Parts: sequence; structure tokens; C-alpha cells
Amino acid sequence: MIAINNLTFEIGARALYDDANWHIKPGDKTGLIGANGTGKTTLLKLIVGEYTPTSGTISMAKDLKMGYLNQDLLSSQADNTILHVAMEAFERQNQLHDEIENLLKKLETDYSEDLLHKLSDKQHEFEALGGYQIEYRAHEILAGLGFSDADTKRRLSEFSGGWRMRVILAKILLQNPDILLLDEPTNHLDLPSIKWLETYLQAFEGAIVIVSHDRYFLDRVVNRIVESRKGKLTPYAGNYSFYLEEKGLREEIQSNQFKNQQAKIRQEERLIERFRAKASKAKMAQSRIKALERMERVDDVDDDNPTVNFSFKFSKQSGRHVVRMEHIHKSYPGLPILNDAFGTIEKGDKIALIGANGRGKSTLLRIVAGTDKQFEGLCESGHNVTQTFFAQHQLEALHMDNTILNELQNFAPKHTETELRSILGCFLFTGDDVFKKIKVLSGGEKSRVALAKALTADANFLILDEPTNHLDIQSVNILIQALKQYEGTFIVVSHDRYLLDNVANKIWFIEDQEIKEYPGTYAEYEEWSSKRVSGAKTAAPAPKKEDKKETSPKSENPDKNKELKKLNQQLQNLEAEVAELENEVKLAEEALGKPEIYADTAKLSAANSRYEELKANLQYKHQLWEELAGKIMEIES
Repeated sequence: MIAINNLTFEIGARALYDDANWHIKPGDKTGLIGANGTGKTTLLKLIVGEYTPTSGTISMAKDLKMGYLNQDLLSSQADNTILHVAMEAFERQNQLHDEIENLLKKLETDYSEDLLHKLSDKQHEFEALGGYQIEYRAHEILAGLGFSDADTKRRLSEFSGGWRMRVILAKILLQNPDILLLDEPTNHLDLPSIKWLETYLQAFEGAIVIVSHDRYFLDRVVNRIVESRKGKLTPYAGNYSFYLEEKGLREEIQSNQFKNQQAKIRQEERLIERFRAKASKAKMAQSRIKALERMERVDDVDDDNPTVNFSFKFSKQSGRHVVRMEHIHKSYPGLPILNDAFGTIEKGDKIALIGANGRGKSTLLRIVAGTDKQFEGLCESGHNVTQTFFAQHQLEALHMDNTILNELQNFAPKHTETELRSILGCFLFTGDDVFKKIKVLSGGEKSRVALAKALTADANFLILDEPTNHLDIQSVNILIQALKQYEGTFIVVSHDRYLLDNVANKIWFIEDQEIKEYPGTYAEYEEWSSKRVSGAKTAAPAPKKEDKKETSPKSENPDKNKELKKLNQQLQNLEAEVAELENEVKLAEEALGKPEIYADTAKLSAANSRYEELKANLQYKHQLWEELAGKIMEIES
């Protein structure tokens, strides 16, 4: 399918690839891995032809269709509707459609045989290419990706990064590619979206090459790994877990070969040193010297897994209760988030806050951190609690004129320079890198500096919002080690399931506008959740809701028929609300199209705000309907 032979690619004086080889076969599902800066994204761009090799070849069939998803596409702020963006996949059909329209206009004044023949030929080709079904196909796949009919009329620029990724992916899938090249496809996706993408890629019949730092995602999708390292591409026939095992075996063999060879070299050097001064043995000594020079040396195994060799320090221990929340009410216009919610974070808790985007995870973190004051209820920190909050917007708090090392020294003066350089090395800042000014760093590098600061703070409570963004697998492993060694309390939002499974001892999720808690690891929660969805009984501990002291506990054996009647009445009321909201949304859409609205900036802004508020409320009501319907099905089963 694609053959990479003796590939060399140089950037300035540095060879990113040096005589590298790789053959991609039909049906291969490959994870392309390696540390940041080893050229993974560059290799994808070489394959699609955006870059040209310094030497070597990348050959493929002329009719090979490639679908390439990269982070640059996700930053697009197109003003076209997502339906229009998806239908850009049908390049020839769209061209024919425009040509047919032009010919029909000409036929209004010119009835020549030549024009009629051209029109007939174009229409025949358009029909043969399925041109009359392309809009239906686009609607179909967008619906499969979670978009409603109303969504297809919205502009791409209105959607978040994760939803834009789905639009671009829809466009790629409509092209029916033979191979998908996906560069960090799980970035900006929440956990439900990642699981959906896993399911789709597992069923995809073509070849796939994925660059990702999500090892669980790789384990579930790929059947082989190619490691980009030291300018070479090394294949492994299995998923990421197999790669780790196989690489360990290869390194063990290489290490033993290195030790044996070094022992042989030392022995030969002793013999040479002993006999080279003797005239009768000089010839033998020279022969052994030449043999040593010709010997092909085995390299020692490089340690690709640095360990955390610094300790977290905080000057005082917190009390038993770190954060207490009672009767929390929080909402946005048309979108309630929390309603009379309770939650308690206790000393030593390692909490993973999970759930779909839009459910209020980041909002809850800001309430806990004290940066969001616009809510009702009580949220207070306990005795001696000192906190630090890591989020992507924290990058703005970096001092642009500081060097990386100065930034950490000013923030964490109790740590020695050796300790600080050690943690910076863990986050890929080695040698003279630590003297770079913050202002010259990329967004990803700034994110790593901000995370390093958070981990060196004199804080006994960490609040971490998506800390693995921009980190490669090695850096994620370092973060896991660091959080395991941390003796304080933390709450983390992340879509990296490997991190969550390794550091969390409690799971929080927002359901029915309440904070629910599962008392176990992420893997245990996943098992319980999957059984819960399927309606099967499980012996795993159920999630608990923080007790509301003012309310009496529910009966352990509720009347099934009474409960069903109540839920069905709620569902009926909700359906009426949805119907009314759908009508209001339709009227708001019509209002936006009126000329007098567009002529008045203030009216246009008000009408647009009204439309967005109605849309958000409708989406929320749809979500409530699905949850209610699910409860009814559970009781009836």
C-alpha cells in the first residue's frame, strides 16, 4: 500500500529521519509512537506530500485515497455550515453540480444541440457518481457522529474543537479513503467521544496510522506499533501493551549482548597490553588490535523511562475535611449544571472527575478552586488547606521575560536547582533548554512549564484540569509517578484513562445535576458503568451520593408501578416542553433571517443570543428525555 524506503529527512543540520524504512500493508492498524520531537507528525506530512524527503522514497499506488486528520484542521474557523464542510468531500460531484447549473442557465436563451449534449453528459456522470445521494449520505454520517438536523445548518466556527474534529472526520469518511492518517485524534474529545471513535475505528476496513499519547486508545484500536526513535522506524507486531512487553525483551537481549561484548573487549585489551611490549608477541598483539577496531559494537540500552527523583514538599498538613460543598446551585442561561448538590473532599482523596463535555466538570473545578463565585450554596475549604490550580488558561500567568528555570525558582524557592532541573527534565526541558525565555516557547511547552510549577507548589491540595494535554507518553508516565508520590489530596479532570486508572481512588461524576461518587478505581467504575448501561446486576459497589441531612433516605423497595407512573408522567411533560422549545427555536431561526434584523446590529445580537439560549435549553431537555427514558427501560426490564 505505502512503501517507505531509506527515508532521510533533514531540518537544518539535524536529521529527523536517517535511512528509515516502513511498509504499510492493507488492513494494518498502526500506532505511530515516540517522544515529542522525534518526527511523528512530520512523517505523516511526508506521506501526504506536504514535505519532500531529503533522500529516499515514499511510494504508493496512484489511485490510493488518503484521509488525513491533523490538529491544524481543527483550528479552522470556517463560516460554512457543517453540512457544507462535510459535502466538500464530494469534489467532482460538486464541480459537476455547478457546471450543470451553469448549463441550465445558458439553455434559458440558447437551445443548441451542443449545449444539450453537454448537459446530458454532465448529468449522466453526476448520476453515475451518486451525485443525487450525496446530501443524504452527508446527513447520514453526521447523524452517526452525533449531530442533529438543526446542527447541520450551524457554522463550523460555532463548534468546540472536539465537535470540529467530528465534522472534519465526517468529511474524510465521506471520501471513502483507503487509509486514515490521524494525528492526535483524541485531543479535545471527552471520554464518551473517545469511546465512540474507538468503536468506529475498530470496524474501519481500511488501513489506519494513528499518532496518539493515549495508550488505552492505542490498545483498543491498533494491531501493530511503529516506534520513531533516533531517526529510525522500528515495527512491533501487536498493540501498545504488546510493544511494551516485546521492547522489554529486546532491550534485555541487547543489554546482555552489550555486557558480554564489553567483557570480551576488556579481556582483549588486557591481553594486548600484556603482550604488545614483547617482540615475539608483537604481531599477535597488532592482529588483536585490528580485530577490536573491526568489531561491530553493540550499543548499551538507553533509558527511555526517566523516573521522578524529587520529593513533594508542603509546609503544613491539611485538616480532615479539605473541601465541603452544600446546597450548591449553578446554572447558565437555559442550562442548569448543579441543583442542590453536595460533595466532600477529604484528606488523602485522589479524585477523578469524569463525564461528557458540557456536564459541568470544569465549572465544578472552578467552584472547588474558588475562581467561580457565581453560584448559590456553600463551598468552603478546611483547616490549613493550601491549593494550587492547574488549567490551560494558567499559561497566561507565566512571566514571559523569565527563563524556564527562573520561573520555577521564583515559584518554588524551597526546591534546590538540582531538584527543579530534574522535574524540568521530566517534562522534556534538558540541558540549556532551561535557560530559554518563556516568551519563545510554543503553547505545548508553556503548558509543560505550568504543570511543572503546579507540581512544585507548596500546596497540600492540587486541582488539575486536563494536565495531560500536550504531553507525550513518557511525560504522562512521569506525571503518574509524581501523583502517586504526592502525599496530599487532589482532584483531576482528564480524558487519559491510563492516568485515571493509575492515580484515582475515587470517581466523581455529575448526574441529575448532582455530584455522584463511585468508591473505587477507574477500572472498577468502568466495569460497573458498563453493567449499569446494559441493565445487568453487579456486585460492585454502587456510587454514592453525598447525604443531604435534611432529607430522609429513600425506601429500599419502592413500588415499581408507582415509580413507573411517576416517571412516565415526567416524560410526558418533558415531551411537551421539547415540542414547545422546538417551535420556539424554529421561530428564532426565522427571525434571524429577517432583513430588518440584519439591518440593526443590536437587534441581531439580541436575536442571536436568544437563539443560542433556546438551542442550549433544547439540547439539555433532549438529554433529560434520554435519561428518563433510560430509567423507565431499566425499571421495565
